[in-house]
Amino acid sequence: MRRVLIWFVFILIFMLISSCNIANKAPDNNLGGSAKQLKKTETERVPQTAPEPKRDESPDAIAKRLVKIAVKIPQVNDATAIVAGKYAIVGIDVEAKLDRSRVGTIKYSVAEALKEDPIGATSLVTADPDLLQRLREIKADMDKGRPIKGIAEELADIAGRIIPQAPRAVQEKEDPPKPRDETREPNDRLKSIE
Repeated sequence: MRRVLIWFVFILIFMLISSCNIANKAPDNNLGGSAKQLKKTETERVPQTAPEPKRDESPDAIAKRLVKIAVKIPQVNDATAIVAGKYAIVGIDVEAKLDRSRVGTIKYSVAEALKEDPIGATSLVTADPDLLQRLREIKADMDKGRPIKGIAEELADIAGRIIPQAPRAVQEKEDPPKPRDETREPNDRLKSIE
C-alpha cells in the first residue's frame, strides 16, 4: 500500500512540473505569417458602426413620428396619420385658399420628408379635406380603443356617400299591364255596353 502511495505522489509531482513548463512558454507573435503581413493587419481600418437608436415601433408611436415629420414642412398646419402594419396614410391640413399646384408641391415635400422613415417610405399622403376629416375620426376611434369599429363606420359612410347601385338590386322591367278594355275586340266592347 505504501508503495502505491509513493508512486502516486511521484506521478503527481511529474505532472505538475510538466504542466508548468508548457505554461511558461514564450508567446509566438509571428502567428505563422511574415512581418509584412503582421504590419498590414495592424494598419487596416475597420468601419465604425454605431448601434441604431431603438425606436418605439408601436403603431401609435409611428403615427406620432410621421405627424411630427409632416408638420415640419412649411404651410402644413396640421397632420393626422393612421398606421396599419408597414403602411400608413398621412393626411395633411393646408390652407383652403391655396391652388392645386401649390398643394401638390406641399404633398410632394411631405412625401420626400417621410421617405427617410422606414414606415414613412411606404405611406400615402393626402391633402383632401374630406379624407383628412375621416382620418381624424378613425384616429379618434383608435384612441378610444375601437379601431375596427371606427374603420367600419367610416367605410360605411364612404359607401353611403357615393350611393352605389348594386347590380343584384336592379329589378327587371316588366311590361306595363294593358288596360282591360284595350285587349278586347271592338265587338266585345259593344256586347259589354249593351
